Order: sequence, then C-alpha cells, then structure tokens
Amino acid sequence: MGDMNTKDFLIGSLIGGIVGASAALLLAPKSGKELRQDITEQAQYAKEKTSELTSTAYQKGNEYASLAKEKSNNVAKVISEQSNQVYDKVKEVKGQVTDDIKKVRKQAVGYKDDLVSEVTDSKEEVAQTVQNEVESIQNTIKEETEKRDKVLQDK
Repeated sequence: MGDMNTKDFLIGSLIGGIVGASAALLLAPKSGKELRQDITEQAQYAKEKTSELTSTAYQKGNEYASLAKEKSNNVAKVISEQSNQVYDKVKEVKGQVTDDIKKVRKQAVGYKDDLVSEVTDSKEEVAQTVQNEVESIQNTIKEETEKRDKVLQDK
C-alpha cells in the first residue's frame, strides 16, 4: 500500500512540476524568442525527467518481480517441507496402527484358543456330571424296582 502512495506522489509531483513550469513560462513577461527558448528547455527537462522516472519504475518493477519470485520460491519450499513432514508422520502413524492391529489379532487368537480350551474342559465336566446323574437315576430306579419287587413278593 505504501508503494502505491509513493508512486502516486511521484506522478503527482511530475505533473505538478510540468504544469507549474508551463504556467510560469506562459505567464512570465518575455519575448517570443525567449519564451520559445524557455518552452524548449522545459520540454527537454520534462522529457529527461520522464525518461528517468520510466527507468526507475522499470528497475523497481524488476526488483519487485525478483522479490516476489524469491518469496514464492521460499513459500513453495516451506510448503514442500511441511507436506513431507506430514507425509512422514502419517506413514509413521499408519505403521503404528498396523502394529497395533497385529497385536490385537494375536490377542484375539489367544482369547479364542483359551475359550475353546475352556469350552472343551466344560464339555467334559458337563458330560461327566450328566453321566453321573444318569447313573444315579438308574441306581435309584433299580433300588426302587427291587423294593417294589420285594414288597410284591412279600404279599
């Protein structure tokens, strides 16, 4: 924004100088020959000043373009470095997550094996308990049958 104010000031000064010099020449009491000589000198002076300002503006434009190019290269470099860092971090996190998944799978397999073992053990216990109960019931039935047969024989 400051560059625009400087540029506007320079343009305003140049135009003001030209208008002031022209007014001074036209309003000064001089002969035609002297007036033409003064106008020629002032025109030559204005031409030189304009040439100088054009050269300065061109140089400043090139400087600003170089500065902008340098700054944009720096920004691109920073962005590239940061994106590489983000990529590396994502890659690292992915590796950690993959390792965690492998650990969880191993634990799940271990839990499954433990559960199968417990179910197998429980199955055997239940089978043994059921067999014992069946034998107990058979014995009870046998005893009751024998008692009934004895009572029937006694009658």
